[in-house]
Order: sequence, then C-alpha cells, then structure tokens
Amino acid sequence: MISTVALFWVLSAVCVVNMARYFSSLRALLVALRGCDPLLYQYVDRAGFFTSHRQPGKQVRLIGYIWYQRYLDHHDDEFIRRCQRLRGQFMLTSSLCGLVVISQIGLAIWH
Repeated sequence: MISTVALFWVLSAVCVVNMARYFSSLRALLVALRGCDPLLYQYVDRAGFFTSHRQPGKQVRLIGYIWYQRYLDHHDDEFIRRCQRLRGQFMLTSSLCGLVVISQIGLAIWH
C-alpha cells in the first residue's frame, strides 16, 4: 500500500521541478524577447526581472501579457510558441501547487 505521506512528498517534488522548469522557460522567453521586440523587453525587464530588488509591477505585466494571450498578435512565430508553452507551464504549475496545498490540508486533518 502507498503511504499518503510519501505520496505528498512526491507530489511536492514534482511541483518544485515544474516550478524550476517554469522559471527556466521564463528566462528563455526574456532572452528571446530581447532579440525580437526590444521595446516590449524594456517595458517588462528594464531593471532586471529576477534580481533581488525585483519590480513586481513589471512581473505582473508580463504574466498578464501571457495570461490574456496578447502575444497572439506578435510578429515572431518563435516568440508566440514560447509564450504558449510558458502559459501551459504556468497553468500546470499553478494547479500542482493548488493540489499540494489541498493535500497538505488533507494530511493535517487526517493525521
């Protein structure tokens, strides 16, 4: 029989791995954005997206840009594909994190 605690830790590890994939894809998207649309890149990453003094407003703008699929009108096909992939990874990571929280609450109640 599978231990529920072990299942929780495996689910948590999968969530962490997907978060790492998401951030890596986000970095790759910013690199591609620098080359294909410098004005948009400056709008979302001017002072550094992943720095310790990050600017949440710029991060929220980029996430909103991807979430509302504003990239569909972009002229670069590679950029559109990267945005679609990133949006899928964001939805997957969000649902996995939600599942981890729900399972943690379930474990707290059960044990």
